Amino acid sequence: MKTVSSLLDSHWYQRYKRISQLNIRSSIYDVTNRCNLRCKGCFFFSSGEDKVAAEETDPDKWAAFVDKEKHRGVNLAILIGGEPTLCFDRIEAFYSRMPTYCATNGLIKVPRDRFPDMMVGISLWGDEEDEKRLRGKNTFRISSNNYEGDPYTYYLYTITPNQIGRTGQVIRKIRDAGLKVHMQLLSNDEAVDGFSWRQAELDDLRAEMDEMLDTYPDTVISSKYYHQVITTGKMLDRQFGWKECPSVTEPLDHRDPRPRRLIHFIRWASDLETMHRCCTSATRDCSTCKDGAAHMSWIMVNKRAHMRSSEDLQNWIEVYEMFAKLYQFLPW
Repeated sequence: MKTVSSLLDSHWYQRYKRISQLNIRSSIYDVTNRCNLRCKGCFFFSSGEDKVAAEETDPDKWAAFVDKEKHRGVNLAILIGGEPTLCFDRIEAFYSRMPTYCATNGLIKVPRDRFPDMMVGISLWGDEEDEKRLRGKNTFRISSNNYEGDPYTYYLYTITPNQIGRTGQVIRKIRDAGLKVHMQLLSNDEAVDGFSWRQAELDDLRAEMDEMLDTYPDTVISSKYYHQVITTGKMLDRQFGWKECPSVTEPLDHRDPRPRRLIHFIRWASDLETMHRCCTSATRDCSTCKDGAAHMSWIMVNKRAHMRSSEDLQNWIEVYEMFAKLYQFLPW
């Protein structure tokens, strides 16, 4: 019988023991329906999720809601929107009660006197050319000035097909700003011309992502196994899609058989009552979803499937460590 201890030497077993004690339980929260950008390909607006629920504006109701979430067992709040930094009082309701991660476009600076160690993930959709085409402005110039050298901030670099061969120049700028970066892929939800993936491009990108990790190991937070899974859509002998995704809101998950999934995961709308189907949107075709967190979680909830060899289990450990670092359950 294969066990964790039989598959790992002492070094890898200690790494496993460190992550096995974390017990991360996350959910996702729409802080607001508003944004100070309108990016082409943003699933929140392209799916109409900004219109499904009216925002709750009472800070006391937000505080009471977060208390209920903490009682439900959530120990990681992932704040999205819209743009969360438009509502610092709502962010405060989470931050004062549990570990909190704020996804932002970086145009408004999180005040570190108020949120000294809150993890901030800044969205970036490419170099200046792609940013202007997809987002209307060069957000990096503003966000890098706001967060230069911040130890609790990293860029979530959403790579497009146009970025192949150009990721190095983007990552060097991030390094020079004293920040970290994690890479994921664009899901072209609004069918912007030239931004949909072909498999040959994904194969080229996988090699480039591996190269970036090797070249900038102190800047890039990633793993080569994650690169393999997200560019192929395959984990071991399984294909990513609706029947496999772990990031479906639990009360809305009626799949039969139910796959391995995130425990008690819910994505809440900004009225604190409405639930969204999953971590992205109900209008997305799951077979084309490139969401990085969903693919990471897919790997993480399937530990037993990775116990077929030492290499497979080590790959699983690396991805779990990567996720934990991105949300500061482990140090960089």
